[in-house]
Amino acid sequence: MVQELVPHSIDKGEMKMFTVYYLDGKNVLLNQLRKSVPNEGEEVRIKGRKGKVTSVMAVEESKIHVQVELESVNKAKLAAEDDKKKKKKR
Repeated sequence: MVQELVPHSIDKGEMKMFTVYYLDGKNVLLNQLRKSVPNEGEEVRIKGRKGKVTSVMAVEESKIHVQVELESVNKAKLAAEDDKKKKKKR
């Protein structure tokens, strides 16, 4: 369904633009005005976090919802690194 929306040939110099909403569950992570739509399985990077496109759904002709699964951040490791920075040498 989405493949039909992506222009393969450009007629008269006009390029179709899509509003792409990147979602993690029901949370909107990012919305972009793009010339192309990401494919399922494509690797993406949003706000410094790596993720993978799980599904692409066309809501309207130019409005696309892209479900993304982000890699989880190990907070225990980050907290341990912060403790090292906070120690003061006397």
